Parts: sequence; structure tokens; C-alpha cells
Amino acid sequence: MKVYKTVQGDMWDSIAYRLMGDCKYTNLLIEANQKYVDVFMFSAGAELVIPEVPDEYLLPLPPWKRKSK
Repeated sequence: MKVYKTVQGDMWDSIAYRLMGDCKYTNLLIEANQKYVDVFMFSAGAELVIPEVPDEYLLPLPPWKRKSK
């Protein structure tokens, strides 16, 4: 798992999109960071765990959209 340090103005969906490849992984990101569940917009310096995207999330995607391991 990776750790990401937020910058002022980061939001869950933009972090998921930028670091995990799609905003549809926002729930995975929130689940991995329950400490911040009530945060909508982050201030600078919060450390978030960026979980790996499980294979079952990748399977319905066409091959060119799947992350390679």
C-alpha cells in the first residue's frame, strides 16, 4: 500500500482518480481511511493510505483500461 500526503483542496474523488485510476474507487479509498470519513475537502498534510485495487474491480474493464501488475 502507498501513502499519500494531501494538498490543500484535495477531495476523495480527485485523489481516487489521480492515484487509483478512476473515481469509481472512491469508496475503497474512504474504507481504507476511516479516520477521515467525515472530511469532504482536505487541508494539506493528511496522510492517506492508497489501497491496491482488487482484481474483481478490474475484470469488467476492457483490457486497455486494466492496470498491469
